[in-house]
Amino acid sequence: MNATAAARQTPGTLRREIFIEADPATVFAFFVDPEKMARWMGTSHTLDARPGGAFVVDVVNGFVARGEFREVTPHTRLVYTWGWDREDAGVPPGTSTIEVDLEPRDGGTRLVFTHSGLPEPKVASHEEGWDHYLGRLVTAAAGGDPGPDTWMK
Repeated sequence: MNATAAARQTPGTLRREIFIEADPATVFAFFVDPEKMARWMGTSHTLDARPGGAFVVDVVNGFVARGEFREVTPHTRLVYTWGWDREDAGVPPGTSTIEVDLEPRDGGTRLVFTHSGLPEPKVASHEEGWDHYLGRLVTAAAGGDPGPDTWMK
């Protein structure tokens, strides 16, 4: 993954800026189309991409992320809540927020990904997870095959 900015802005927040060799409409689809999302993250998906719609993804080995879409602006911006169904994960469903901003840049897309509202002790594990999955997104959205998810066991 080509992360151009990885510093946290505020406690409980992680931010990544990446470049993807695909147009914003293509990249946007990888966040709202279950078949496309399956190419880079998760094994099952319920994505009702409208304000108030469900966001449910079995990310890996029974770790199910659950939230709801708050803002959906086709091809430019998504905001949805995030948390884990498992109590031991420490981030209950809907208690943190993900923002995805897309802008055309140099024949591709500049993606700014912000995950906020995380308990500070959970930031590092989410950084590791998002670095893994955003790297897979870069490949998949550009038309490549990220291969099997090495986190699936």
